[in-house]
Amino acid sequence: MGTGLLTDHYELTMLEAALASGAADRRAVFEVFARRLPGGRRYGVVAGTARVLDALEDFRFDDADLDFLRRVVDERTLAFLADYRFSGDVYGYREGEAFFPGSPIMVVESTFAEAVLLETVILSILNHDCAIASAASRMAHTAGDRPLIEMGSRRTHEVAAVAAARSAYLCGFASTSNLMAGRRYGVPTAGTAAHAFVLLHDSEKDAFRAQLDSLGHGTTLLIDTYDMAEAVRTAVELAGPDLGAVRIDSGDLAVMAQEVRQALDALGAEQTKIIVTGDLDEFAIAALAVAPVDGYGVGTALVTGSGHPTASLVYKLVAREDAMGVMRPVAKRSVGKPSKGGRKWAYRRTDDGIATAEIVTGAPMETPRPDQTEQTEQTDQAGRAERTEQIGDRPLLAELVRGGEIVGREPLEAARRRHRSTLAELPLIAHSLSPGDPAVPTIFK
Repeated sequence: MGTGLLTDHYELTMLEAALASGAADRRAVFEVFARRLPGGRRYGVVAGTARVLDALEDFRFDDADLDFLRRVVDERTLAFLADYRFSGDVYGYREGEAFFPGSPIMVVESTFAEAVLLETVILSILNHDCAIASAASRMAHTAGDRPLIEMGSRRTHEVAAVAAARSAYLCGFASTSNLMAGRRYGVPTAGTAAHAFVLLHDSEKDAFRAQLDSLGHGTTLLIDTYDMAEAVRTAVELAGPDLGAVRIDSGDLAVMAQEVRQALDALGAEQTKIIVTGDLDEFAIAALAVAPVDGYGVGTALVTGSGHPTASLVYKLVAREDAMGVMRPVAKRSVGKPSKGGRKWAYRRTDDGIATAEIVTGAPMETPRPDQTEQTEQTDQAGRAERTEQIGDRPLLAELVRGGEIVGREPLEAARRRHRSTLAELPLIAHSLSPGDPAVPTIFK
């Protein structure tokens, strides 16, 4: 099935009118950007680009689609849709990259008719995936070396759950409970048992024994169905010191983890890990930093963007061809919703490897490639060099589609590596969980 009907009605209304006026074939440039970051966020994370490319490749209208659309548009528009194939160019920030207000994270260049139809499908993917990735990045950074498992599938739409698992893994989660994400994207999957498994058996001991016999002593036992202290004793009695892990899903997790750690150590299970779950977000993870916890399971907060389920991205026309064939910048002037006209290029300015600004320009900069830098020295009063700074501007927009052909696909692991390096490039304030301004200013030139 094609993705053509993942489109708002008003896009077809505009298409029909543009075909009638003769403006449909004018060249146009649309950009995806956020006017501001969600409250409290210091940076956003780009995710979903690969899913946009997949959707673009499948953006078609089959006979059944066209039959349905006969009640929506006229015959001329139907004929256009029947032959629709995107033939333009797309540029964008790579997945895993940070973005800031005004960052043109995707640029679509084509005819107005081709590009306007893509607004809804592009925004629906990027708004969701960027929101999840931005939340996941904060959680993963806060967790440090402790692994996180994404387990929010039951708290969101079934298709969104798969995309959320992908975005979480991209930004540092170790695994997911969602099997479709494992099959489709290669995300490692993990999972053991719920309270229902314990309640099914005649006793907690019977349930633990069954799980250990089936999955081995390296499994994770859920210990808060009844009495937690008794559950720990039973678990170690059955598995011995080789028990892989126990999971706590309720109560004051910091206190419970301390009590369970003491009990495990007293029984000789010093290597048994403690996994905690239960309405965790980045703030709860931060509060557990000093607790004897070895890993986290995150569900609801992750798949809902930890309070911000959309990245607030918009898709706006910034340049169009006039009647003389000249490209002209355009911008809306609505109160509270201004945009900046003209096709843009974006660069990340760094100083000694730390990002200092997002530079957005109206023409490509004649600056160096990412590996070229400007050397400056500071000296003390005696004239001795104190340090050498390296200042460079790294291009952020990569070619994704050329003449309608996908040219910018990359493995998910490449995006994970990029995200790690991007986080290392951000200033320390970017990782603050307190409300504040974006960590890096956006400078328009």
